[in-house]
Order: sequence, then structure tokens, then C-alpha cells
Amino acid sequence: MTREFETASLDWLEAELQDTLDEDIEIEFSEPMLSQEIRKIYREQHPEMLDRQVYFRNLLRLQAELIKVQDWVQHSGAKVCILFEGRDAAGKGGVIKRITQRLDPRVARVVALPAPNRREQSQWFFQRYVPHLPAGGEIVLFDRSWYNRAGVERVMGFASDDQVEQFFQDVPEFERMLVRSGIILLKYWFSITDEEQQLRFMMRIHDPMKQWKLSPMDLESRIRWEHYTKAKEEMFKRTNIPEAPWYIVEGNDKKRERLNCIEHLLTKIPYEEVPGEKVVLPDRKYNPDYERQVLPDELYVPKIY
Repeated sequence: MTREFETASLDWLEAELQDTLDEDIEIEFSEPMLSQEIRKIYREQHPEMLDRQVYFRNLLRLQAELIKVQDWVQHSGAKVCILFEGRDAAGKGGVIKRITQRLDPRVARVVALPAPNRREQSQWFFQRYVPHLPAGGEIVLFDRSWYNRAGVERVMGFASDDQVEQFFQDVPEFERMLVRSGIILLKYWFSITDEEQQLRFMMRIHDPMKQWKLSPMDLESRIRWEHYTKAKEEMFKRTNIPEAPWYIVEGNDKKRERLNCIEHLLTKIPYEEVPGEKVVLPDRKYNPDYERQVLPDELYVPKIY
């Protein structure tokens, strides 16, 4: 009986793993509405893309390590703050999705702030970001951050030269304060080539399921590619401090980009495996007098599939 139970358990685990892989493949299948012409062009531009099996095998391994990071953060009360910056369509969202995919949203949360309202515009610049910083036992991932001022706000003219200069003077000390307070602060810049961004924008234009990702600001960024390059270079020069250095992730191959970023992230957090108590499923208690009520049919979702 024990051997049969073990065999059944292995079959169940194998089925669960397959289901997990199916979920990953579903997430990865990000071009459902593209024409064959666009698909062909993309493949021709990326002849050396990482093998799918290699990618998924390593992604699952890294996500297992991220769960250990989560357990350590909860156990130790650590505070982790990760900034994700880069050009539009550079793959920031895809990396964030893979990092958080198997984590507890009560521990790891994503912050993606909209444009500041009038009240926020009148505040100290960093004020709107402070409430979102991690408390003990939390991991916070900023999908764009206070570096908007050094990038889009500067290039698009939403911030004056004086405001940008004040930012550059303030941000190193602001980040040193965060680090001194015990926050593990990591800053990632996702880098893609001019040609790659153009190709990804074209894919979004031709994919109805991704057109929502294209904003007028994104289209304007294509026109101002060189302005963004100069802004990025000065940002690195003035904000790459020893306490919080920048790390550049090459992103032309999305799969390599994701794996490389997560691998690096794991080396920058001093986590260790936290021994946990063995979980034992308790016996269900049965009440012989209990009768389950029959619910009306209209409460149930129709079984279309």
C-alpha cells in the first residue's frame, strides 16, 4: 500500500510540474496575434535565442531560490528595494513578472506609480516614493522609480533644468540614507539597441493584445532616442555611487535578460536557507449530523468547457 501511495504521489508531482510548465509556456507565449511576417522578421533578427528547455529549467531553479530569499526576508526582517529602469520595451515588466510569479504578494509587491498629481508636484520630490519603501520582512520592486526625473521628465521637458540639477544633488544622499537605514537597494538598467526597440514597438503596433502598452510618450521616445541616451549617460555618471551602484542588464534576448538579472540579484542579497517546520496535514473532523446544503444552480458559473 505504501509503495502504491508513493507511486501515486510521484505521478501527482509529475502532473503538477507539467501544469507549472504549462503556466510558464502560457506566460511566455506573448505573441498570439502577430502576423507570420512579423514573426519571421523577429526570428531572423534573433537567430541565437536561448533554447526554450534551457530557459525553463533555469527559470524554475532560480524561482526556487527566490522563494528561499522570500523566506529569509520574512525570517530576518530584512528590507529589500529593487529599482527597474530602462528604455520603453526593454523588458522590465517581463523580468518583474518572473521574479514575483511564485512569491507571496504579501511579501513581494510591485510599485508602478502614475504621473504625479498637482499635490504631489508641489511636494518634496521623493515624498511620493517614501510610503512605498519596504518595511521589515518586505521586498518592493519599483517598475520605474524616482529616476523618472533623470529620464522621461528631463527629456520630455516635464522638469526644469534646476529641478533636474537638484535631483542629481539630492539622490545620492537620499539613497545613502536608505542604505544606512538597513534597506538592501539594487538598481537595474535594462539596455536594448535602437534596432531592437524599433522592432518591439512594431510588434506592439501589430499585436492587438499588446497595443495598450504603446502610449504617445512611448512613440515620442523613438524620436528622442539620442536625447534619452545622453540623459542616461549623465544619470550613470552622477548617481552610480558605491553604496548603490547601477547594474546594466543586456536585454536584446528576453530569456537571457531574465535569467541573468535574477542570477545577479541572488548574489546581491545575503540570504540563507531558513529551516522550516515540517508541515503535517491534520485529519479532517467529521460531524455525523452535518448535511451539506444544495445551492441553487444560478450561483454556479456555466460549464462551457
